[in-house]
Amino acid sequence: MAGQFAKLAESWVAIWNGDLALTETTVPEDFTWHAAPLDGGPVRATVGRENLKTWVGGLRAAFPDLLFTVHIGPIVDGDVLVLRWLAEGTYRGGFPGADEEQVGRRVSFHGTDILRVADGLIAEYWINADILWLFEQLGVRELPVRTP
Repeated sequence: MAGQFAKLAESWVAIWNGDLALTETTVPEDFTWHAAPLDGGPVRATVGRENLKTWVGGLRAAFPDLLFTVHIGPIVDGDVLVLRWLAEGTYRGGFPGADEEQVGRRVSFHGTDILRVADGLIAEYWINADILWLFEQLGVRELPVRTP
């Protein structure tokens, strides 16, 4: 099982590094992730492989050369896989609330992914990332007002 989890971890990081085709063999169609929205509010669940592709694609549009590197892990406990990572890249614009003067700036931020594995695929994902540090680097001072 350790080999299977290591391969899944490698594929997961490759997805975030831009290989969206790997979603087909790494996450199920009903993949679920839990994350707080960038515009505030509590953590909420989002379902669907295609939604994951959209999310990663949107992030990569703002940071085309974004590179995720695992610093700790993979740590495996039962059906759970944990990775601590560093993301580094160049901001190219389009991030909500960002100061456009930051276009071209190199940024970095850390995060931890908790991944639940089922039937040989990553079925569920919880993220904890240092978004406040990323926002500071991008000059984000305000986000659009969130309506309930």
